[in-house]
Order: sequence, then C-alpha cells, then structure tokens
Amino acid sequence: MKFNTRTIIQFISAMSFVFLAPTSFAQEGENMVPNGSFESIGKKPKRLGKIESATGWVSPTGVRADLFIQTKIPEIGVPDNLFGQEEPREGENYIGITGFSYGNKVPRSYVMTKMETPMKKGLKYCVKMYVSLAEASKYASNNVGVMFSKKQYGTESKVSIIEDASILHIQNDYETISARYNWTEICGTYTAKGGEKYITLGNFSSNEETRSERMKKDSKTKLIKVSQVISAYYYIDDVSVRLLDEEKGQKCDCIAEDAGSEFSTLIYQKSFIVNEDMTAKEMVDARQVYFAFGKSKLSMEGQSSLDFIVTQLEANPTAKLQILGHNNVEEDEVGAKKKIYADMDNQRIGVVMKYLMEKGISESRMIPTRKRASSPNVGDTDNEPALEVDDIGSELALAKSRRVTFILM
Repeated sequence: MKFNTRTIIQFISAMSFVFLAPTSFAQEGENMVPNGSFESIGKKPKRLGKIESATGWVSPTGVRADLFIQTKIPEIGVPDNLFGQEEPREGENYIGITGFSYGNKVPRSYVMTKMETPMKKGLKYCVKMYVSLAEASKYASNNVGVMFSKKQYGTESKVSIIEDASILHIQNDYETISARYNWTEICGTYTAKGGEKYITLGNFSSNEETRSERMKKDSKTKLIKVSQVISAYYYIDDVSVRLLDEEKGQKCDCIAEDAGSEFSTLIYQKSFIVNEDMTAKEMVDARQVYFAFGKSKLSMEGQSSLDFIVTQLEANPTAKLQILGHNNVEEDEVGAKKKIYADMDNQRIGVVMKYLMEKGISESRMIPTRKRASSPNVGDTDNEPALEVDDIGSELALAKSRRVTFILM
C-alpha cells in the first residue's frame, strides 16, 4: 500500500484493536467482515469522527470517518444527521466517509478492519458494500471502492491513500453512485493473491484520475435543511466478503454484472409526436420512459421526456401526475429467485420521482402506482404499431414493457 506522502507508519497502540480471528480459512457463505453492518458498538459516540466506536473498525489516516447511530444527538443520528437523511441498508447504523473534494480542500477519510480469516491464494471471493451519496454533498465522484492488503498500515497525516483498488463498481461512473435517496451496490469478484487480512473502504485514486460532478440542491435537500459540504460524502453500510465455491458453480450475484451480461441491455426508445392540437394531458400521457433489464437508471431520452413533463406541470400548477411503474414478465420471474431484481416497477417510480423533485416538482403532486408486469406494452398507438403474436415474447417486446408511463390529472 502506498500513500501520497513519504511518511508511512504502522498503527501504534493508540489505534490498535483486538480481533478474535480463527486460524482456519473462511468457510463458503460466511461473511469474513466482522461487524459489516456496524451494529456492534463499544462506547456510544457523541460526535462525528468516532468510527472507532464501531467494534473492529478504524480509520487508517489522520482523518477519522463517522459513525451514525440511533441517538438524540442531531449530527450523528439515523436517519437524520448533519449530512442528510438515509435509512440504514441493514440494521440500525451506518458509517460515512469523504470520498472526494475539489482540490482536496476537504481531506478524504477511510475505514479499515481486519477480516475474520486471511484470504487464500487463487480462491475467489464475492465482495459487496452499499453506498449512498449524502444530500449535503456538493459533488458526486467515482472510484469509491474496496482494497485488500496483507498488512495494516496507517498514518496520522491527513492524506489520501493512493493504491489500486481491489473492487470498484463495474461501471465506475460518478452518475452510478450519485443517488441521494437509496443505496447503490458496489460489488465484484476478487481473486486472492494470498494472505490478505485487511479490508479498507474509500477512494484510492488521485483527484486527477477521479471523475466528479457538481450536484445541485433539490427540493428534498432544501426540505431537510442540510448545509452543503464541498465534497462527495458517502454513507456506507452492509459490507461483506464471502468465499465462493467454484466447484459448485457459485458466482457473485452483482446487480450490474448480471444485468450487463446474462440479461438484455436493450433500452427501447420511440419518437413522441406532439402537435399544436394536443392538450397538455394528451402530450404528457403520450410520454413513456424506458429502461434496461433490472435497471432503474434514466437514459438521456428518459431525462428529456421528464424535462418535457416538468414544463407541462409548471404550466399547469394545479395538475397532479400519476406515475405508473412497469416491469416485464422476465423480470418478475428472475426477481422471484434473485431479490435484487424484485420490485423493479417500484424502483423505476422512485428514480422518476427523484428526478422530478430535483426539478422543483412537489412530491405532493405525484401519485405513484405500481403495475408490475400486469400491463405489457403491445404497441397499440398510431406511432407504434401493434406487435404480432409471434413477437410478444421477443427481446424488443420485453424492452418496450420495461417502462414508466404517466397520466396528467
């Protein structure tokens, strides 16, 4: 492990911690990360920067990460705290780190723990953690990930750890982990070099190698009254490392990997015909937003359709919008076996509502309606011919049904 400083020291006793780690290797299916959801706490924290209160976890630099718990102390509370509002992904607690700031004006923070057992050379491990961009963040960035190491290193300097990350989001795009109202899975399969004992979470790339986006305050951010911080601040929860049994054909069920390979990545799009004789209701009702399999990310075309709907809602301030989420039968079938694909209609409704709220449309004007796979899109409009019977189950037909539709009321 390298730091962008010449001063590298091992942790001294002030930052030491005790682990009861067995000498045998991990058993398949067991989480090798102790206290991966940060539920075990020693002395309850009373302020920010108290990551050491989470049993087994420390910060390997001079910038201490934060622990958020059920408490009456506003700065470190759950779900409301200094940086925003988020329900835990698992249990009652989660942590927070600074992943990026422009010009390193706010030093990054990291968290580290010792795994229950060392990794064995050549074996594969399924690695997962969940992140959520805090509402107070002025930026979103990529490169937030996981790093494994054989030794524990540390410094009291407020520096960035520059090293090759072991696991990043498969797309590793700041847009992928810029969601401020839910958890995004960072997941991958790691082949051990042998002897790795420590797991560290954070951004291990230089600012020059990190992509970022400046975030705007949206209606929810204003509503919960958080003050922006000049950084990309991420909540983290539900960290796990599990040994895979390759002889049994076990694979890491990552959302992005599955959707990018086994299933269709096709996003259907059609032209929306608008003429001066159409009413606002007719123009809005004609719009549809489409998605890839198992995805709720908005395409550029989808954003364009939502921008058009925003103009109509602004022009009709008393109108309400019914938002109907749809998935297709294939997603229903896969979702019954893999929970990560379940309720895609609801997830799509959520991302559409988030986008409209960021554009200033009040949540009180939206009526979310789940349709699941009950209303497949068979194409029965003037500019979208009806599908032939033989095409109903085709990739194109399934893509047409992965959508959100609208009714102006």
